[in-house]
Amino acid sequence: MGRTRYWIVAGVALALLAALYFMPFGEEEQDAAVYIQPKTEQFAVSVKATGELKARNSVKIRAPQNMRSAGIFNTNISDIIPEGTLVSKGDYVATLDRTEIANKMKEVQTEIDKVNTQLEQARIDTAIELRSLRDEITNLRFALEEKKLQVEQSQYEPQMVVRQAELDYERTERDLDQLLVKYELKIEQSRAKISEITTTLIQAKNKRDRYQDLAEAFVIKAPEAGMLIYERSWQGKKSAGSQISAWNNTVAELPDLSDMISKTFVNEVDISKIRKGQQVHVKVDAFPEKTFEGKVIQVANIGQELPNRETRVFEVIVQMSLLDSTLRPSMTTSNEILVYESDSSLSIPLESIYRDSADYVLIRENGKLFRKEVIPGFANADRIEIVHGLDSEDEVLLTRIEETQSLDWIPLDAEIKKKIRQEIAEERAKWEAKAKENEAAAKGSYESDNQGGETFIIFN
Repeated sequence: MGRTRYWIVAGVALALLAALYFMPFGEEEQDAAVYIQPKTEQFAVSVKATGELKARNSVKIRAPQNMRSAGIFNTNISDIIPEGTLVSKGDYVATLDRTEIANKMKEVQTEIDKVNTQLEQARIDTAIELRSLRDEITNLRFALEEKKLQVEQSQYEPQMVVRQAELDYERTERDLDQLLVKYELKIEQSRAKISEITTTLIQAKNKRDRYQDLAEAFVIKAPEAGMLIYERSWQGKKSAGSQISAWNNTVAELPDLSDMISKTFVNEVDISKIRKGQQVHVKVDAFPEKTFEGKVIQVANIGQELPNRETRVFEVIVQMSLLDSTLRPSMTTSNEILVYESDSSLSIPLESIYRDSADYVLIRENGKLFRKEVIPGFANADRIEIVHGLDSEDEVLLTRIEETQSLDWIPLDAEIKKKIRQEIAEERAKWEAKAKENEAAAKGSYESDNQGGETFIIFN
């Protein structure tokens, strides 16, 4: 009986040791452990960003270009037709607030009235002065005749009397000559004064005419036929009540709906993945059941800070490949820019891989947990490719654990690892060459209309 009890105790002890050996973590952790198997399926790496549909080309409908020369630097839109209205060339589009220009017209009319009064007063003063001078000239001419008679009558008088008569005649003649010169100078002076006042009047009238023309131009009409789309900036879209600046005088636009782009902004952490020529899957929020294709045609080298964005962003332009008659500018898009794609790749969730001096996963074999070295490939937001080191039948621990160094290590063969890495390098070189071909083939550009926001330049 004693020997039997001994063997029972020994057996229990061995069972406990075996349990401890095959149990890598506590019972609670073991109960919570989740294992998955690698999946072989299509694998893609993409960058997702929200965008906005815009026409690549459009006719701008602008406020009058000469606002600034008229001293009007800002005005408001008083009235504008609804967005989306189809207009013909010459149709009414909008009216700008003419309060400031009306005030300027009143001011210039007051100036015109004042100058007219000055001109009339100058003409009256000139007429009075010239008439007075003409009377003086007439009187001096009579006086000169009298002096001449006195000279003739004094011929038989003493020489002193004769000489006095001759001096009186010469003095009167000189006074007449001086008065005639003064009269001519007064005429020239009056002409110059009236000419100056007339010039001021003409300038004031020209200013009034320019204001009148500008006031008429504040009623804006369509330069071409098309669908009216309100102008948009970082402050929002311009509608009735919005301010129009002399430096940014676009009121609305007539987009070319046959050539559309999606304008989007990519965070600085992802911009290194984006290049011209990449394919893009575009979904329009208004039609979530449809997917459109596009291609990146422009990637900004200058980043910027936009309102309500915590990180800096870069503008990326996506050319829409095929269009639908239902698409309209300003519709919101969800853009998925394809960075890398494989028809068949073995992948696991990102949380399953550990990165240390070597990449590894935790696998379970015969109830025991091991660290197994792997060679990873590309990673997307959820999963990572495993190029070598795993099979689809392997059981990989999904649950993260803190302490892994005590687990046994299963390394990859050094020669095989070197060969695999060489194959990866060659494959990525081919992929890079193809990407450059696509980039070179990506035609077109788009003139950005960004406004506002701090910008900075990234040097590669």
